[in-house]
Amino acid sequence: MSVSIKDKVALVTGANRGIGKAIVEAFIEQGAKKVYLAVRDPETTTELEFKHADKVQTLQVDMANANSIAALADKVSDLDIIVNNAGVLELTNLLEDQSEAALDKQLSVNLYGLLRISNALVPVIEKNGGGALVQLNSVASIKNFSGVDFYSASKAAAYSITQGLKEKLKDKNITVLSVHPGPIDTDMAAQVGFPDGASPASVAQAIVSSLNAGDFHLFPDPVSKDFESAYQSYSDALITAE
Repeated sequence: MSVSIKDKVALVTGANRGIGKAIVEAFIEQGAKKVYLAVRDPETTTELEFKHADKVQTLQVDMANANSIAALADKVSDLDIIVNNAGVLELTNLLEDQSEAALDKQLSVNLYGLLRISNALVPVIEKNGGGALVQLNSVASIKNFSGVDFYSASKAAAYSITQGLKEKLKDKNITVLSVHPGPIDTDMAAQVGFPDGASPASVAQAIVSSLNAGDFHLFPDPVSKDFESAYQSYSDALITAE
């Protein structure tokens, strides 16, 4: 199902920097009526608020806290589009003593955050007649990468849930888009040694285009395009096949 950004109301988690901030900018450029900036620290969105005034509204949310996420529903009654961009990554040795705690932390935000956001906000979108849910996954959801094993595991689980949401929401007039970036020029990519990735703006623009096209998968950058080429036949046969 094609979804246009024009005149829509969106909520973007992790909207204060990187890909999230770029998505906010792209949505407003495409004519969004309003964008909710869902962030842990409201002071980090002052630049966006100054620039876009009443086009944006900051909402405090802790993606690791179920009650914090559930409380969003009462604040966004006009919502059409969810972009679940917020995520955490920790460099952790797979077999070190603190590995279980690192896995728990990344699952809490990257997996349970998606599930909680969906449970809280999908009913709002359904009540408003439908819209879209955009989930920022990763090429790490398809292949495990050493050193970020638990991030890969959390994103693989989130990708599986995203597939389930696609099936669950198709009869509710809500399209689901699973985004799988490779290295992007963000603080997170620099943390793992990829400082020269594609621009966050290019990912944001690709999301706009994919929503217009009604796509399920988006591989938005040169590295992820290589994954897409290798993954396409499997996806066509088993993931997106009716």
